Amino acid sequence: MDDPLSPIGLGTMGLEFPTGAETVATALDVGYRHLDTAQIYHNEHVVGAGVAGSDIDRDEVFLATKVWADSLTPDAVLASTQASLARLGVDAVDLLYVHRPIESYDPDETLPAFDALVDAEKVRHVGVSNFTVEQLDTARETLQSPLFAHQTEYHPLFQRPDLVEHARRHDYTLVAYSPLAGGKVFDVPELQEVAAKHDTTEAAVSIAWLSSMENVVVVPKASSEAHLRANFEAQELELDDEDVAAIEAIDDEVELYPE
Repeated sequence: MDDPLSPIGLGTMGLEFPTGAETVATALDVGYRHLDTAQIYHNEHVVGAGVAGSDIDRDEVFLATKVWADSLTPDAVLASTQASLARLGVDAVDLLYVHRPIESYDPDETLPAFDALVDAEKVRHVGVSNFTVEQLDTARETLQSPLFAHQTEYHPLFQRPDLVEHARRHDYTLVAYSPLAGGKVFDVPELQEVAAKHDTTEAAVSIAWLSSMENVVVVPKASSEAHLRANFEAQELELDDEDVAAIEAIDDEVELYPE
């Protein structure tokens, strides 16, 4: 794939079998090509079933999963990733993340195991998730493989410009999860005003704001076809400088998933 991470991917936390597999297949039909799951979501089998049940070829789908914090010793990384591949029904994943740098995470022990998975062609790219700038620098220095992506909570109520700048400076992708702040974006006056101006929704404004940033892609969750389409189409919304300034000036801060 020339552009493996399109501006909009699908977050799959909470999707369950069998309806979740149908959601994944529908998303692929809508045009999504980036699917994001994790061991701790307990639904890799659901995502795999959705991919298998779709008319879209596996080679056209960018598939990402994450190793949970209790499986970050070298042996556990290798074993749990093999189990993830089995649940997903694939020989390799396009992107494997360290889900959180806690519990059994040790960069000097964990990250070489990720490199070994790349060497074994079980993983195509290595990523990390919920890291600080300092932790990102350590990971980049420790990995033999290029750092491909950093996934972090990012929405108008939890803005991380230092992480965006780091991604741009070191040429990797920031993947923004929870772009709708768990639905809280609908109650933000600044977003309401921008949405009214463009005759759209606060959700579309938030997704458009994130997906228009350099080196940033977004993975909103959705289950209905209507919401899948609305989120995917939000990338076409063009915000002007005044809109962006209004969003960046939002004072309220809400972090949904602190460590």
